[in-house]
Amino acid sequence: MTSSANDHRPQRPRQAGAHPAPPAPRVRRPGRASLHALPPLAVALSALALISCVGAAGRPGAAGQSGGRSPAAPTTDASGSAGSPSAVTSPAALPNLTPAQKAGQRVIYSYSGLQPPATLLSWIRHGQVGGVIFFGGNISSPAQIAGVIKQLDQANASAANPLRAVPLLLMTDQEGGVVRRLPGRPFASEKQIGEEAHPAAAAKAAGTGAGQNLAGVGMNVNLAPVLDVYRTAGDFDDQFGRSYSTSPQVVSALGADFIKAQQATGVAATAKHFPGLGAASSTQDTDARPVTLNVGLHALRTIDEYPYRAAIAAGVKLVMLSWAVYPALARSTPAGLSSAVVNGELRDRLGFRGVTITDALEAGALQAFGTTGHRATLAARAGMDLILCSGQKASQGRLARIALATALSSGALSGSVFDAALTRVIALRTALRG
Repeated sequence: MTSSANDHRPQRPRQAGAHPAPPAPRVRRPGRASLHALPPLAVALSALALISCVGAAGRPGAAGQSGGRSPAAPTTDASGSAGSPSAVTSPAALPNLTPAQKAGQRVIYSYSGLQPPATLLSWIRHGQVGGVIFFGGNISSPAQIAGVIKQLDQANASAANPLRAVPLLLMTDQEGGVVRRLPGRPFASEKQIGEEAHPAAAAKAAGTGAGQNLAGVGMNVNLAPVLDVYRTAGDFDDQFGRSYSTSPQVVSALGADFIKAQQATGVAATAKHFPGLGAASSTQDTDARPVTLNVGLHALRTIDEYPYRAAIAAGVKLVMLSWAVYPALARSTPAGLSSAVVNGELRDRLGFRGVTITDALEAGALQAFGTTGHRATLAARAGMDLILCSGQKASQGRLARIALATALSSGALSGSVFDAALTRVIALRTALRG
C-alpha cells in the first residue's frame, strides 16, 4: 500500500490531513554523513560504493522508454538491483556491532512535530538508527527541515557510532500530485503524467524534480514511484492519481523513466507496492484494514509484477512490499510477511538484489499479527531488509529494534541472513554518501 499509513490520501499543502486529505508522505534525503576516521570500514564500504556506481552506470536504459516494448531482462549488478547475490550479501565489510546496533540499523524511525526528540538523537549517536522518515507535520519550510537534517547528520557523525562513515537514510513520499511532503516538484501526479502528450519527457522531468527537491534539503531516499497498474476509474490508486495507466507496459516504461531520472540526482528511488495494489477497490486500504486481492497468478505476473522488471533493469535501489494478501502467492499472509513473495517472487523470480522495505508497520492490515516487535520479527524473517516504523513515535522504532535484537541474540533470526540484509542496507547508504 503506502509508505506511510496515510500516503495514499490527498494531502493539504505541507501537512498531513484527514481523509480525503491525507497526511503528507514522508521524506527522506540523500545522507551526507560526516566522514570521520574509520579505516577498515571506510575502505571496505568505499569498495562497495565503487561497485555500486559502476553497476548502476552499466545498466541498459531501454526499459525506461515510453513505448510499449517489453522491458529488458535484469542485468548483473553488484549495487543490489539485479545480478549476483554474493556481491551484496557478504558481511565482510561489517564493523563489530552489538545486536542492538545491528537491529537498529535496519529500522526507519519517525517522530511527531518539528524537532526530533532527544532520545532519537541519542540512539543515532550510538549507532542504533538506520534512518528517519519525515511527514508533513515534521516540515514547516525547506530551511527548517534542512536544519533538522543537519542536526541528524551531526548526531550520526558521533564517535560512538561505528557506522558514522555512512549517511542515515532520510526519506519521504514525494510521488507528485497530492502525495507530497515537501512543497514543490513534482507537481503532476502519475495519472497526469500518463495522460501527457509526451509522457516519457514528463516522467523524466518529474523524477529529476523530485530528486532535486529532496536533495536540496538533504534527503536521499524517495518512497516513489508507485508502480501499481490500476484497473478501474476511481479505484484505490486512481482516486488520487497514483497510477500512470491501466497498461502494464505504460506503467513499466514511465516508472523506469522516473527512477533513472531521479537516481541521477543522487536520490534513491523506491518502487512500490510489490507485487501490486492495482486491483484494489477504492475501499481496500491496507493502512486501515486487512485486504485480500484475489488476482490469479497469471494476471499478477503479467500485469502487476510486470513493471518491476523494467524498474530492476533501470537500477531501482529499493522496493516496498504491499501489506495486501495475495492467495495466488501466499494463501493468508500479507506480501511483506511472506518469504514466498519477498524471496520467491521478487528476489528469485525477478532477480532483485537491492534493499527491501516494509510498508507502514502500524498499518491496519497487520492487526492480526500482534505487537510492533512481533511484526518486525516476522517481516525480517520473511526477507525484509528495512522495517518502516511510521507511526510518528520514536518509541515504535525502539520496540522494533529491541525485538529484532532479541530475536538475533536468541537465534530466532539467522545471524548470517541478518548480516546479509544489513550489508545490503550499508551498501545502499555508502552509495548515497555525498
